[in-house]
Amino acid sequence: MLPLVLASSSAYRRELLQRLNQPFTCCSPEIDEQRQSNENASQLVTRLAQEKAMAVATSHQQHLIIGSDQVAVLGEEILGKPHTLQRATAQLHAASGRSVTFLTGLALLNSQTGHCQVDCIPFTVHFRELDESQIRRYLEAEQPFDCAGSFKAEGLGVSLFRGTEGSDATSLIGLPLIRLVDMLDKEGIKIP
Repeated sequence: MLPLVLASSSAYRRELLQRLNQPFTCCSPEIDEQRQSNENASQLVTRLAQEKAMAVATSHQQHLIIGSDQVAVLGEEILGKPHTLQRATAQLHAASGRSVTFLTGLALLNSQTGHCQVDCIPFTVHFRELDESQIRRYLEAEQPFDCAGSFKAEGLGVSLFRGTEGSDATSLIGLPLIRLVDMLDKEGIKIP
């Protein structure tokens, strides 16, 4: 069995992958994550997931490498990580009473054979009508400035939802474990 590597520095993805009870290491990929011209959200996340895995493969040539990337889509707009209070406030105001679809690109690269499995997993969050004080209290409590869409689904962020829709709730946090288990199975790793 080839050793697993998570091509990410994300604590959220690391915590999710630990659920599978498989040993793995983490390696932060150094890639340009800018959107290319005429690239839609699905193309963006699948390309970045692959590029992250391939970037790590240069130093891990006999491994199974997991790459993942995520964006939030509101209407036609791609919402990235807000990084600031002002941007997070604007994102949550825009999402109020609307639906946001999170697209998570997932790649599993066998760096020994070069075989790469790639998929894009959608998950939709339906937001409650949010007022200014709810948004402010939420942002003060969780400070989700490193999260696409400005909330943490694994924490208080669920209080902002009126419902969710999708086949894999872990994709909302950034690593779709159900799909990853299928990919690992194709590489001979049986879980459990």
